[in-house]
Amino acid sequence: MDTNKIIENLKKRGFEAVFAESRAEAVEKALSYIPQGSSVSWGGSVSIEESGLLTRIKSGDYKVIDRDSAKSPEEKYELMRKALTADTFLTSFNALSEDGVLFNIDGNGNRVAAITFGPKSVVALVGINKIVPTEADLEERALKIAAPLNAKRLKLSDEKDICAIFSKTRICRTKGRIKIILVGENLGY
Repeated sequence: MDTNKIIENLKKRGFEAVFAESRAEAVEKALSYIPQGSSVSWGGSVSIEESGLLTRIKSGDYKVIDRDSAKSPEEKYELMRKALTADTFLTSFNALSEDGVLFNIDGNGNRVAAITFGPKSVVALVGINKIVPTEADLEERALKIAAPLNAKRLKLSDEKDICAIFSKTRICRTKGRIKIILVGENLGY
């Protein structure tokens, strides 16, 4: 796998894309994209949790929109809606093809909604374990690897509960709005 070629392919599709050797390097790069004092939110992402990025955001000088701070399901829903207007949305992708296409499965739709439209900037940390050879392989990886592991993590009785919405992102029309940090180690599912 040629990570330089993958980065080049992402850039050709309008994404801002960089390679980081490690999680620590990826977190520093992600933070460089997020102005102090700006509003930041995220969808459910093991990758951004495992990397340490969430810890840094929560302890930094940011206006954090954290759905997990909600005291009721109604408040959680409102925080997820508010995340759509954040300055920066943090996420990952379930799969990335070598030719630069991104893929996600979502249970509620809040994550794919924020990726496709809403926040001014989207910053995604994507581990090399999520790379597949072709666009045709994206959905299979998401369904066979990411969905079962996420369903288990969320204690869902049926992994199909997490497979409500599928999103394939082939082009970033607002050039550079979506920033992909390809991490040179396994990260998330």
